[in-house]
Amino acid sequence: MTERAIPWPMMALAVVGFAYMLLPIFVVVLAGLTAGEFLTFPPEGLSLRWVAAFLQSEKYLSAFFFSFRLALMTMVVATILGTAAALFLARSDVVGKAALRAFFLSPVVLPGVVVGFALFAFFIYSGMGLSRTIWGLWIGHILYSTPYVIGTVGAALAAYDDSLEEAARSLGASPWRAFRKVTLPNISQGIQAGSIFAFIVSFGQFEVSLFLSAPNAEPLPIAMYNSLRYQFDPSAAAAGIFAITLVIASVLLTNRLVNIRRLLERQQGQ
Repeated sequence: MTERAIPWPMMALAVVGFAYMLLPIFVVVLAGLTAGEFLTFPPEGLSLRWVAAFLQSEKYLSAFFFSFRLALMTMVVATILGTAAALFLARSDVVGKAALRAFFLSPVVLPGVVVGFALFAFFIYSGMGLSRTIWGLWIGHILYSTPYVIGTVGAALAAYDDSLEEAARSLGASPWRAFRKVTLPNISQGIQAGSIFAFIVSFGQFEVSLFLSAPNAEPLPIAMYNSLRYQFDPSAAAAGIFAITLVIASVLLTNRLVNIRRLLERQQGQ
């Protein structure tokens, strides 16, 4: 594919847009490294005292590791469900496929507050006993993270030639063996990208967690929110530094494992 030069006004606009989006991260990092007693910006000098306070805080550390475990569990289930849904949408001839795809992706389109409140009300009035429980929170995170897997795996399937699997089956391979040996390796980049996106979305999810988190099992965003309601010290910003670091590491891992640009170019070339 021939690359076209981007006009400098568009390039400048993109740089301004990226700088605007990255500015809150810059503010959080500096606020977490302040030497002052309160959460202010610009910081009153630089210090690691609040980073050390985070590492010594049982509340924040337990919330951090709980969010990490919850995100891992969500990533596993969302990857399986999202891959299965993407395969169904790509290969089935069911009537209303477009509407079904929109339904699967609707949690991403709807505001997180709406999804969280809807699940909270459903768990209460259904009598399932999942309101304010770890299992209910896990279901909410899976629901909100799975569409990202569907999107990335769907992009990989759009660039995949089904005749390769048909050729394997014509040579005597069973449907499962043809899928495992031919299709799965060809869409593995989309699956890997979707799984890491699901992890990132789950780890940083606030709106759904606000309605569904249990008092004895708070994810890190809820622990930071509850802390800022009663005290305005920079320990919450220091906790944000570790959360940002984990997300950046996940994005770098995605870029290392998956060539997102090639994946998108292959999809556009179909």
